[in-house]
Amino acid sequence: MASKLDRRAVSSGTHWEEMAGYARAVRVGNRILVSGTTATSSAGQVVGAGDAGAQARFILDKIEMAIQQLGGTLADVVRTRIYVRDVGDWERVARVHGERFGSIRPANALVQAGLVGEEYLVEIEAEAVVET
Repeated sequence: MASKLDRRAVSSGTHWEEMAGYARAVRVGNRILVSGTTATSSAGQVVGAGDAGAQARFILDKIEMAIQQLGGTLADVVRTRIYVRDVGDWERVARVHGERFGSIRPANALVQAGLVGEEYLVEIEAEAVVET
């Protein structure tokens, strides 16, 4: 009989997590999976309105905090997925990603997507593998 893996989850406190029934990030074994993350403060305010680069910075800080709460670091990130509302923002967002991940170099995808909420210009998800 297979043993059950330890499962832990963290929340960033946004109302979306409780309403839609998901965690900001989940750790199962040595994997940390971070949900699609927007520039939403714990008070529900949009951060960096109108500025895709500012939103990406806030999002990556939020992702880093969730990963740290589950025992990892940004250096453990092996994949990121970036969604932008306007493909014209791709370079600003990519440069912010490069500032944080330039030496880590995870696998990555950046695509244009119809994000929920007009004020959201960027959404990012991440996956990390940590030592057990």
